[in-house]
Amino acid sequence: MGAQLPKACIIGAGCSGFTTAKRLKDSHIPYDCFEMSDDIGGNWYYKNPNGHSACYESLHIDTSKWRLAFEDYPVPSDWPDFPHHAQLLGYFKDYVDHFGLRETITFNTAVTKAERGADGLWDVTLSTGETRRYDVLIVCNGHHWDPRTPDYPGTFDGVAFHAHAYSDPFDPYDMRGKNVVVVGMGNSAMDIASELSQRPIAKNLWVAARRGVWVLPKYMNGRPADKAAMPSWMPRKLGLNLARKAIKKAIGNMEDYGLPKPDHEPLEAHPSVSGEFLTRAGCGDIKFKPNIKAFEGANVRFEDDSVERIDAIIYATGYKISFPFFTDPAFKTDADNRLPLFKRMVPAGTANLFYMGLAQPLPTLVNFAEQQAKLVAAYLTGHYHLPSDAEQVSVTAKDEDFYLGGYYASARHTIQVDFGHYCADLIKEIERGKARAKTAGNRLPVAAKAGLVEA
Repeated sequence: MGAQLPKACIIGAGCSGFTTAKRLKDSHIPYDCFEMSDDIGGNWYYKNPNGHSACYESLHIDTSKWRLAFEDYPVPSDWPDFPHHAQLLGYFKDYVDHFGLRETITFNTAVTKAERGADGLWDVTLSTGETRRYDVLIVCNGHHWDPRTPDYPGTFDGVAFHAHAYSDPFDPYDMRGKNVVVVGMGNSAMDIASELSQRPIAKNLWVAARRGVWVLPKYMNGRPADKAAMPSWMPRKLGLNLARKAIKKAIGNMEDYGLPKPDHEPLEAHPSVSGEFLTRAGCGDIKFKPNIKAFEGANVRFEDDSVERIDAIIYATGYKISFPFFTDPAFKTDADNRLPLFKRMVPAGTANLFYMGLAQPLPTLVNFAEQQAKLVAAYLTGHYHLPSDAEQVSVTAKDEDFYLGGYYASARHTIQVDFGHYCADLIKEIERGKARAKTAGNRLPVAAKAGLVEA
Protein backbone atom coordinates (compact mmCIF):
# COMPACT_ATOMS: atom_id res chain seq x y z
CA MET A 1 0.00 0.00 0.00
CA GLY A 2 1.51 3.32 -1.05
CA ALA A 3 1.55 6.45 1.04
CA GLN A 4 -1.48 8.69 0.92
CA LEU A 5 -0.64 12.05 -0.60
CA PRO A 6 -1.82 15.36 0.85
CA LYS A 7 -4.52 17.33 -0.94
CA ALA A 8 -3.77 20.87 -2.10
CA CYS A 9 -5.85 23.94 -2.81
CA ILE A 10 -4.51 26.18 -5.58
CA ILE A 11 -5.81 29.76 -5.56
CA GLY A 12 -5.89 31.18 -9.07
CA ALA A 13 -5.48 29.88 -12.63
CA GLY A 14 -3.14 32.43 -14.14
CA CYS A 15 0.19 31.24 -15.52
CA SER A 16 1.49 30.47 -12.02
CA GLY A 17 -1.64 28.57 -11.02
CA PHE A 18 -2.09 26.35 -14.04
CA THR A 19 1.60 25.44 -14.37
CA THR A 20 1.61 24.47 -10.68
CA ALA A 21 -1.51 22.39 -11.32
CA LYS A 22 0.23 20.67 -14.22
CA ARG A 23 3.20 19.69 -12.06
CA LEU A 24 0.94 18.38 -9.28
CA LYS A 25 -1.12 16.42 -11.79
CA ASP A 26 2.04 14.84 -13.23
CA SER A 27 2.98 13.72 -9.71
CA HIS A 28 -0.53 12.38 -8.95
CA ILE A 29 -0.98 14.88 -6.13
CA PRO A 30 -4.69 15.60 -5.58
CA TYR A 31 -5.69 19.23 -5.79
CA ASP A 32 -8.52 21.65 -6.37
CA CYS A 33 -7.80 24.82 -8.34
CA PHE A 34 -10.22 27.72 -7.93
CA GLU A 35 -10.37 30.60 -10.41
CA MET A 36 -12.65 33.57 -9.76
CA SER A 37 -12.98 34.33 -13.48
CA ASP A 38 -14.62 32.34 -16.28
CA ASP A 39 -11.33 31.28 -17.89
CA ILE A 40 -7.60 30.90 -17.29
CA GLY A 41 -4.98 33.59 -17.93
CA GLY A 42 -5.27 36.00 -15.02
CA ASN A 43 -3.39 39.19 -15.80
CA TRP A 44 -3.05 38.23 -19.48
CA TYR A 45 -6.79 37.82 -20.03
CA TYR A 46 -7.75 41.14 -21.66
CA LYS A 47 -10.97 42.59 -20.24
CA ASN A 48 -10.98 39.81 -17.67
CA PRO A 49 -14.44 39.89 -16.05
CA ASN A 50 -12.87 39.48 -12.62
CA GLY A 51 -11.44 43.00 -12.99
CA HIS A 52 -7.91 41.87 -12.19
CA SER A 53 -6.26 42.11 -15.61
CA ALA A 54 -3.86 44.98 -16.27
CA CYS A 55 -3.82 44.33 -20.04
CA TYR A 56 -4.41 47.20 -22.44
CA GLU A 57 -5.31 46.69 -26.08
CA SER A 58 -1.88 47.48 -27.56
CA LEU A 59 0.15 45.56 -24.95
CA HIS A 60 3.00 43.36 -26.14
CA ILE A 61 5.03 41.46 -23.57
CA ASP A 62 8.50 42.87 -22.91
CA THR A 63 10.00 39.38 -22.65
CA SER A 64 11.08 37.68 -25.86
CA LYS A 65 9.36 34.47 -26.89
CA TRP A 66 12.54 32.46 -26.21
CA ARG A 67 12.56 33.41 -22.56
CA LEU A 68 8.88 33.01 -21.71
CA ALA A 69 8.21 29.55 -23.17
CA PHE A 70 7.24 26.67 -20.89
CA GLU A 71 9.92 24.01 -20.95
CA ASP A 72 7.58 21.22 -22.08
CA TYR A 73 5.41 23.22 -24.50
CA PRO A 74 7.21 25.37 -27.11
CA VAL A 75 5.75 28.66 -28.29
CA PRO A 76 4.54 28.78 -31.91
CA SER A 77 7.46 29.04 -34.31
CA ASP A 78 5.81 31.84 -36.30
CA TRP A 79 5.47 34.17 -33.34
CA PRO A 80 7.18 37.58 -33.47
CA ASP A 81 9.99 38.17 -31.00
CA PHE A 82 7.65 40.03 -28.63
CA PRO A 83 4.12 38.62 -28.89
CA HIS A 84 0.85 40.49 -28.34
CA HIS A 85 -1.14 39.72 -25.22
CA ALA A 86 -3.79 37.88 -27.26
CA GLN A 87 -1.12 35.52 -28.62
CA LEU A 88 0.17 34.84 -25.12
CA LEU A 89 -3.32 34.10 -23.79
CA GLY A 90 -3.94 31.75 -26.73
CA TYR A 91 -0.70 29.95 -25.87
CA PHE A 92 -1.84 29.60 -22.25
CA LYS A 93 -5.18 28.15 -23.32
CA ASP A 94 -3.49 25.69 -25.66
CA TYR A 95 -1.18 24.59 -22.83
CA VAL A 96 -4.07 24.05 -20.43
CA ASP A 97 -6.06 22.06 -22.99
CA HIS A 98 -3.05 20.06 -24.21
CA PHE A 99 -2.28 18.80 -20.70
CA GLY A 100 -5.90 18.22 -19.73
CA LEU A 101 -5.91 20.81 -16.95
CA ARG A 102 -9.12 22.65 -17.75
CA GLU A 103 -11.37 20.00 -16.22
CA THR A 104 -9.39 20.22 -12.96
CA ILE A 105 -10.10 23.96 -12.54
CA THR A 106 -13.28 25.27 -10.91
CA PHE A 107 -14.16 28.54 -12.65
CA ASN A 108 -16.32 31.45 -11.45
CA THR A 109 -15.38 30.53 -7.90
CA ALA A 110 -13.24 32.73 -5.66
CA VAL A 111 -11.49 31.85 -2.43
CA THR A 112 -12.84 34.41 0.02
CA LYS A 113 -11.11 33.15 3.17
CA ALA A 114 -8.23 30.83 3.99
CA GLU A 115 -7.44 30.10 7.63
CA ARG A 116 -4.95 27.65 9.12
CA GLY A 117 -6.41 25.73 12.01
CA ALA A 118 -4.72 24.50 15.16
CA ASP A 119 -4.32 21.11 13.50
CA GLY A 120 -2.41 22.72 10.63
CA LEU A 121 -5.13 22.09 8.07
CA TRP A 122 -6.45 24.88 5.89
CA ASP A 123 -10.12 25.87 6.02
CA VAL A 124 -10.88 27.39 2.64
CA THR A 125 -14.14 29.29 2.17
CA LEU A 126 -15.42 29.76 -1.37
CA SER A 127 -17.61 32.44 -2.94
CA THR A 128 -20.32 29.77 -3.14
CA GLY A 129 -20.46 29.79 0.66
CA GLU A 130 -18.91 26.33 0.95
CA THR A 131 -15.90 25.67 3.20
CA ARG A 132 -13.46 22.87 2.37
CA ARG A 133 -10.41 21.51 4.22
CA TYR A 134 -7.00 21.03 2.65
CA ASP A 135 -3.62 19.75 3.75
CA VAL A 136 -1.76 22.32 1.65
CA LEU A 137 -2.50 25.83 0.40
CA ILE A 138 -0.81 27.13 -2.75
CA VAL A 139 -1.26 30.84 -3.42
CA CYS A 140 -1.22 31.90 -7.08
CA ASN A 141 -3.36 35.05 -7.04
CA GLY A 142 -0.77 37.31 -8.70
CA HIS A 143 0.55 40.70 -7.68
CA HIS A 144 -0.42 43.04 -10.52
CA TRP A 145 -4.09 43.58 -9.76
CA ASP A 146 -4.42 45.79 -6.63
CA PRO A 147 -3.45 49.31 -7.83
CA ARG A 148 -1.28 51.58 -5.73
CA THR A 149 -2.38 55.19 -6.18
CA PRO A 150 -0.55 58.19 -4.69
CA ASP A 151 -2.21 60.89 -2.62
CA TYR A 152 -1.63 64.58 -3.37
CA PRO A 153 -2.99 67.64 -1.57
CA GLY A 154 -5.82 69.59 -3.16
CA THR A 155 -8.61 68.64 -5.51
CA PHE A 156 -8.34 67.71 -9.18
CA ASP A 157 -11.30 68.57 -11.42
CA GLY A 158 -10.25 66.41 -14.35
CA VAL A 159 -10.27 62.65 -14.93
CA ALA A 160 -7.83 60.51 -12.98
CA PHE A 161 -7.40 56.74 -12.96
CA HIS A 162 -4.78 54.03 -12.51
CA ALA A 163 -3.08 52.41 -15.50
CA HIS A 164 -4.84 49.21 -14.43
CA ALA A 165 -8.04 50.73 -15.85
CA TYR A 166 -6.43 51.88 -19.11
CA SER A 167 -7.70 50.02 -22.17
CA ASP A 168 -6.92 52.25 -25.16
CA PRO A 169 -6.72 55.98 -26.02
CA PHE A 170 -10.53 56.22 -25.91
CA ASP A 171 -11.37 53.97 -22.95
CA PRO A 172 -12.03 54.77 -20.14
CA TYR A 173 -11.59 58.36 -21.37
CA ASP A 174 -11.16 59.86 -24.82
CA MET A 175 -7.66 61.36 -24.76
CA ARG A 176 -7.81 63.00 -28.19
CA GLY A 177 -6.87 66.66 -27.99
CA LYS A 178 -6.36 66.48 -24.23
CA ASN A 179 -3.55 67.51 -21.91
CA VAL A 180 -2.46 64.29 -20.22
CA VAL A 181 -0.06 63.45 -17.40
CA VAL A 182 1.25 59.92 -16.91
CA VAL A 183 2.64 59.49 -13.40
CA GLY A 184 5.50 57.00 -13.13
CA MET A 185 8.26 55.63 -15.35
CA GLY A 186 7.78 51.87 -15.22
CA ASN A 187 6.91 49.62 -18.14
CA SER A 188 3.21 50.48 -18.23
CA ALA A 189 4.05 54.18 -18.11
CA MET A 190 6.44 53.73 -21.06
CA ASP A 191 3.84 51.96 -23.18
CA ILE A 192 0.90 54.20 -22.36
CA ALA A 193 2.86 57.44 -22.71
CA SER A 194 4.30 56.29 -26.06
CA GLU A 195 0.83 55.45 -27.34
CA LEU A 196 -0.94 58.60 -26.18
CA SER A 197 1.84 61.03 -27.13
CA GLN A 198 1.35 60.45 -30.85
CA ARG A 199 0.13 63.69 -32.40
CA PRO A 200 -3.35 62.53 -33.45
CA ILE A 201 -4.11 61.68 -29.82
CA ALA A 202 -2.99 63.80 -26.86
CA LYS A 203 -2.53 67.54 -27.31
CA ASN A 204 0.28 67.46 -24.74
CA LEU A 205 1.70 64.47 -22.91
CA TRP A 206 3.84 64.84 -19.82
CA VAL A 207 5.45 62.10 -17.79
CA ALA A 208 5.82 63.05 -14.13
CA ALA A 209 8.06 61.07 -11.81
CA ARG A 210 9.98 61.33 -8.55
CA ARG A 211 13.22 60.25 -10.22
CA GLY A 212 14.68 59.54 -13.62
CA VAL A 213 15.11 55.99 -14.88
CA TRP A 214 17.19 54.14 -17.43
CA VAL A 215 14.97 53.11 -20.34
CA LEU A 216 16.34 49.88 -21.77
CA PRO A 217 15.83 48.82 -25.39
CA LYS A 218 14.06 45.64 -26.44
CA TYR A 219 16.83 44.97 -28.94
CA MET A 220 20.60 45.21 -28.63
CA ASN A 221 22.95 44.38 -31.49
CA GLY A 222 20.01 43.28 -33.61
CA ARG A 223 18.82 40.65 -31.13
CA PRO A 224 16.25 40.66 -28.30
CA ALA A 225 18.15 42.12 -25.36
CA ASP A 226 17.04 39.44 -22.91
CA LYS A 227 18.83 36.76 -24.94
CA ALA A 228 22.05 38.25 -23.55
CA ALA A 229 21.15 37.59 -19.90
CA MET A 230 24.19 36.85 -17.74
CA PRO A 231 24.88 33.14 -17.14
CA SER A 232 24.05 31.84 -13.67
CA TRP A 233 27.69 30.93 -12.98
CA MET A 234 28.96 34.48 -13.47
CA PRO A 235 29.60 36.49 -10.28
CA ARG A 236 26.73 38.94 -9.94
CA LYS A 237 28.91 42.03 -9.50
CA LEU A 238 30.93 41.23 -12.62
CA GLY A 239 27.81 40.50 -14.65
CA LEU A 240 26.15 43.75 -13.60
CA ASN A 241 29.26 45.79 -14.43
CA LEU A 242 29.47 44.26 -17.90
CA ALA A 243 25.75 44.76 -18.50
CA ARG A 244 25.87 48.40 -17.38
CA LYS A 245 28.73 49.19 -19.73
CA ALA A 246 26.88 47.56 -22.62
CA ILE A 247 23.67 49.46 -21.85
CA LYS A 248 25.37 52.83 -21.61
CA LYS A 249 27.26 52.20 -24.85
CA ALA A 250 24.05 51.23 -26.65
CA ILE A 251 21.73 54.02 -25.46
CA GLY A 252 23.92 56.84 -24.14
CA ASN A 253 22.72 59.29 -21.50
CA MET A 254 19.04 59.69 -20.67
CA GLU A 255 19.47 63.48 -20.62
CA ASP A 256 20.33 63.38 -24.33
CA TYR A 257 16.73 62.37 -25.01
CA GLY A 258 15.33 65.09 -22.77
CA LEU A 259 14.72 62.73 -19.83
CA PRO A 260 15.67 63.62 -16.25
CA LYS A 261 19.05 62.24 -15.21
CA PRO A 262 18.71 58.99 -13.21
CA ASP A 263 20.05 59.06 -9.66
CA HIS A 264 21.15 55.43 -9.94
CA GLU A 265 23.03 53.12 -12.27
CA PRO A 266 21.37 50.89 -14.88
CA LEU A 267 19.89 47.74 -13.28
CA GLU A 268 19.77 49.31 -9.81
CA ALA A 269 16.00 49.52 -10.39
CA HIS A 270 13.51 47.15 -11.94
CA PRO A 271 14.11 47.75 -15.67
CA SER A 272 11.84 50.02 -17.68
CA VAL A 273 11.86 48.53 -21.18
CA SER A 274 10.55 50.17 -24.33
CA GLY A 275 11.37 50.16 -28.01
CA GLU A 276 9.53 53.43 -28.61
CA PHE A 277 9.68 55.67 -25.56
CA LEU A 278 13.09 57.22 -26.19
CA THR A 279 12.17 58.01 -29.78
CA ARG A 280 8.92 59.70 -28.73
CA ALA A 281 10.87 61.69 -26.12
CA GLY A 282 13.55 62.62 -28.64
CA CYS A 283 10.85 63.82 -31.03
CA GLY A 284 9.41 66.06 -28.32
CA ASP A 285 6.11 64.19 -28.22
CA ILE A 286 6.77 63.17 -24.61
CA LYS A 287 7.72 65.93 -22.19
CA PHE A 288 8.82 65.62 -18.60
CA LYS A 289 7.91 67.04 -15.22
CA PRO A 290 9.02 66.28 -11.69
CA ASN A 291 6.48 64.64 -9.42
CA ILE A 292 3.10 66.25 -8.74
CA LYS A 293 3.13 68.65 -5.80
CA ALA A 294 -0.55 69.56 -5.53
CA PHE A 295 -3.88 69.72 -7.32
CA GLU A 296 -5.42 73.12 -7.95
CA GLY A 297 -8.78 72.42 -9.55
CA ALA A 298 -8.25 72.14 -13.30
CA ASN A 299 -4.51 72.77 -12.83
CA VAL A 300 -1.70 70.57 -11.59
CA ARG A 301 1.29 72.04 -9.75
CA PHE A 302 4.55 70.10 -10.04
CA GLU A 303 7.45 70.03 -7.60
CA ASP A 304 9.36 72.63 -9.63
CA ASP A 305 6.28 74.88 -9.09
CA SER A 306 5.40 74.85 -12.76
CA VAL A 307 1.65 74.69 -13.35
CA GLU A 308 -0.23 73.11 -16.26
CA ARG A 309 -3.90 72.84 -17.08
CA ILE A 310 -4.55 69.08 -17.24
CA ASP A 311 -7.53 67.09 -18.49
CA ALA A 312 -6.48 63.59 -17.46
CA ILE A 313 -4.01 61.88 -15.13
CA ILE A 314 -3.00 58.24 -15.46
CA TYR A 315 -1.27 56.74 -12.44
CA ALA A 316 1.23 54.13 -13.63
CA THR A 317 2.37 53.78 -10.04
CA GLY A 318 2.48 50.04 -9.48
CA TYR A 319 0.57 47.59 -7.34
CA LYS A 320 0.16 46.44 -3.79
CA ILE A 321 0.88 42.82 -2.92
CA SER A 322 -2.48 41.68 -1.58
CA PHE A 323 -3.96 38.49 -0.19
CA PRO A 324 -7.54 39.43 0.71
CA PHE A 325 -8.43 35.87 1.72
CA PHE A 326 -5.93 35.79 4.60
CA THR A 327 -7.04 36.97 8.04
CA ASP A 328 -3.68 36.23 9.69
CA PRO A 329 -1.28 39.18 9.19
CA ALA A 330 1.65 36.75 9.32
CA PHE A 331 0.74 35.65 5.81
CA LYS A 332 0.61 39.18 4.39
CA THR A 333 3.25 41.77 3.53
CA ASP A 334 4.46 44.10 6.27
CA ALA A 335 4.36 47.90 6.26
CA ASP A 336 7.45 47.95 4.00
CA ASN A 337 5.83 45.65 1.42
CA ARG A 338 8.04 42.75 2.50
CA LEU A 339 7.13 39.10 2.94
CA PRO A 340 10.30 37.07 3.53
CA LEU A 341 9.94 33.58 2.05
CA PHE A 342 12.33 30.66 1.78
CA LYS A 343 13.22 30.44 -1.92
CA ARG A 344 10.47 33.02 -2.51
CA MET A 345 7.88 30.35 -1.67
CA VAL A 346 7.68 29.19 1.95
CA PRO A 347 7.18 31.24 5.13
CA ALA A 348 9.41 29.72 7.80
CA GLY A 349 7.38 27.74 10.31
CA THR A 350 4.46 27.11 7.94
CA ALA A 351 5.43 24.00 6.03
CA ASN A 352 2.15 23.58 4.13
CA LEU A 353 1.86 27.00 2.52
CA PHE A 354 3.45 28.00 -0.78
CA TYR A 355 3.40 31.32 -2.64
CA MET A 356 3.96 30.75 -6.35
CA GLY A 357 5.19 33.43 -8.73
CA LEU A 358 5.44 35.99 -5.92
CA ALA A 359 8.54 37.58 -7.41
CA GLN A 360 9.79 40.04 -10.00
CA PRO A 361 12.17 37.76 -11.86
CA LEU A 362 14.28 39.10 -14.68
CA PRO A 363 13.61 38.56 -17.47
CA THR A 364 10.18 36.93 -17.02
CA LEU A 365 7.47 35.84 -14.61
CA VAL A 366 5.53 33.76 -17.15
CA ASN A 367 7.35 30.45 -16.59
CA PHE A 368 8.76 31.20 -13.15
CA ALA A 369 6.26 29.16 -11.13
CA GLU A 370 6.81 26.28 -13.54
CA GLN A 371 10.28 26.00 -12.03
CA GLN A 372 9.14 26.54 -8.45
CA ALA A 373 6.54 23.79 -8.82
CA LYS A 374 9.33 21.23 -9.17
CA LEU A 375 10.22 21.77 -5.51
CA VAL A 376 6.58 21.74 -4.42
CA ALA A 377 5.81 18.45 -6.18
CA ALA A 378 8.94 16.79 -4.80
CA TYR A 379 8.07 18.02 -1.33
CA LEU A 380 4.47 16.81 -1.33
CA THR A 381 5.55 13.35 -2.54
CA GLY A 382 8.27 12.98 0.11
CA HIS A 383 11.22 13.36 -2.27
CA TYR A 384 12.29 16.74 -0.89
CA HIS A 385 12.43 17.99 2.70
CA LEU A 386 12.79 21.60 3.82
CA PRO A 387 15.69 22.62 6.03
CA SER A 388 15.00 23.62 9.64
CA ASP A 389 13.03 26.79 10.31
CA ALA A 390 16.20 28.49 11.58
CA GLU A 391 18.07 27.59 8.40
CA GLN A 392 15.17 28.79 6.27
CA VAL A 393 15.32 32.18 7.99
CA SER A 394 19.10 32.39 7.57
CA VAL A 395 19.06 31.38 3.90
CA THR A 396 16.19 33.78 3.16
CA ALA A 397 18.13 36.69 4.65
CA LYS A 398 21.18 35.82 2.53
CA ASP A 399 19.07 35.44 -0.61
CA GLU A 400 17.36 38.78 -0.09
CA ASP A 401 20.70 40.47 0.45
CA PHE A 402 21.97 38.88 -2.79
CA TYR A 403 18.94 39.74 -4.93
CA LEU A 404 17.85 43.04 -3.41
CA GLY A 405 21.19 44.51 -2.32
CA GLY A 406 21.85 46.13 -5.70
CA TYR A 407 18.52 47.98 -5.89
CA TYR A 408 17.62 51.31 -4.33
CA ALA A 409 15.13 51.08 -1.44
CA SER A 410 11.58 51.06 -2.75
CA ALA A 411 8.30 49.21 -2.27
CA ARG A 412 8.70 47.92 -5.84
CA HIS A 413 12.06 46.28 -5.05
CA THR A 414 11.09 43.81 -2.32
CA ILE A 415 10.57 40.72 -4.47
CA GLN A 416 13.28 41.01 -7.15
CA VAL A 417 15.19 37.92 -8.29
CA ASP A 418 17.39 37.02 -11.22
CA PHE A 419 15.65 34.22 -13.13
CA GLY A 420 18.77 32.37 -14.25
CA HIS A 421 20.53 32.45 -10.91
CA TYR A 422 17.34 31.63 -9.01
CA CYS A 423 16.62 28.54 -11.14
CA ALA A 424 20.20 27.28 -10.88
CA ASP A 425 20.07 27.74 -7.13
CA LEU A 426 16.65 26.06 -6.96
CA ILE A 427 18.03 22.94 -8.63
CA LYS A 428 20.81 22.78 -6.03
CA GLU A 429 18.32 23.27 -3.21
CA ILE A 430 16.09 20.48 -4.52
CA GLU A 431 19.13 18.17 -4.53
CA ARG A 432 19.96 19.17 -0.94
CA GLY A 433 16.33 18.57 0.02
CA LYS A 434 16.38 15.15 -1.63
CA ALA A 435 19.33 14.19 0.58
CA ARG A 436 17.42 15.37 3.66
CA ALA A 437 14.36 13.41 2.55
CA LYS A 438 16.40 10.25 1.99
CA THR A 439 17.86 10.53 5.48
CA ALA A 440 14.30 10.77 6.82
CA GLY A 441 13.20 7.70 4.88
CA ASN A 442 11.26 9.77 2.34
CA ARG A 443 8.38 10.16 4.74
CA LEU A 444 5.74 12.65 3.69
CA PRO A 445 6.48 16.01 5.36
CA VAL A 446 2.79 16.93 5.04
CA ALA A 447 0.45 14.17 6.14
CA ALA A 448 -2.71 13.41 4.16
CA LYS A 449 -5.54 14.26 6.51
CA ALA A 450 -7.95 16.32 4.45
CA GLY A 451 -7.89 14.27 1.24
CA LEU A 452 -6.68 10.76 0.57
CA VAL A 453 -5.13 9.19 -2.53
CA GLU A 454 -2.75 6.35 -3.31
CA ALA A 455 0.81 7.42 -4.16
